[in-house]
Amino acid sequence: MEIKKVGVIGCGLMGSGIAQVCAQAGLDVKVSEANDALLQKGLGAMKAGLSRNVEKGRMTKEDMEGILSRIKGTTNIADFSDRDLVIEAITENMDLKKKIFAELDKICLPTALLATNTSCLSIIEMAMVTKRPDKVLGLHFFNPVPIMKLLEMVKTIATSAEVLEAGKQFGEKVGKKVIVAKDSPGFIVNRLGIPFMLDAIRMLDSGLATKEDIDTGVLLGFNHPMGPLTLCDMVGLDTLYFIANAMYAELKDPKFAAPSLLGKMVAAGWLGRKTDKGFYDYK
Repeated sequence: MEIKKVGVIGCGLMGSGIAQVCAQAGLDVKVSEANDALLQKGLGAMKAGLSRNVEKGRMTKEDMEGILSRIKGTTNIADFSDRDLVIEAITENMDLKKKIFAELDKICLPTALLATNTSCLSIIEMAMVTKRPDKVLGLHFFNPVPIMKLLEMVKTIATSAEVLEAGKQFGEKVGKKVIVAKDSPGFIVNRLGIPFMLDAIRMLDSGLATKEDIDTGVLLGFNHPMGPLTLCDMVGLDTLYFIANAMYAELKDPKFAAPSLLGKMVAAGWLGRKTDKGFYDYK
């Protein structure tokens, strides 16, 4: 079950990153978006990132051209009919994901693997709209995909051992360290990380310390690369809010309940780096 041809649904921040690391590993890649404007925006951002790597001497111009030559964009999901693996990397909307999985099941080869990049939603729920639940798994990459070394592979109760092995080999081929989790809300990383970030927000909201001192305490006390509030801004406060709510709805554990401050910031449109304002000002 060797994976040579990869499809990526979604050319946003995560999808374009996944497409890039696959092409860097020598794989044939097709990436899709809902319309041509979004597709060109995603491909343009990817090319700009690669160009910066060339300018900084991290890769040659020839390497960049080789990577880009292995990536083809499309707005037609039918173009994934020849893929060995298709990875869905769209917004965290279960109904939309299930619709895409049902379409892929009809279009793709019977041997093709279908994966989702979801960070918290039920993968078995997506798998059961297909006739191949044994060939569906989670492949959760981390942002920014070209830099972060981790790939969280998620197995459902239906995922076969052969598919897990193929997923692991794929992850290693694209340069990631693969860890395996069961299909449970938040998997490994978010199960630990979401309460950590939410507790930092509660700490700030209660007046226990300033945002700078909370972040510095974690940065130097735990030797983390960044503080939890800086991390919240990087993840996106709307994304954090969605994940927390989804995990709380499933697990009913108060540690996953979103603090009121987080909800207010999302309502105000202060979403972190993506809007130039979150816990910190990025203008």
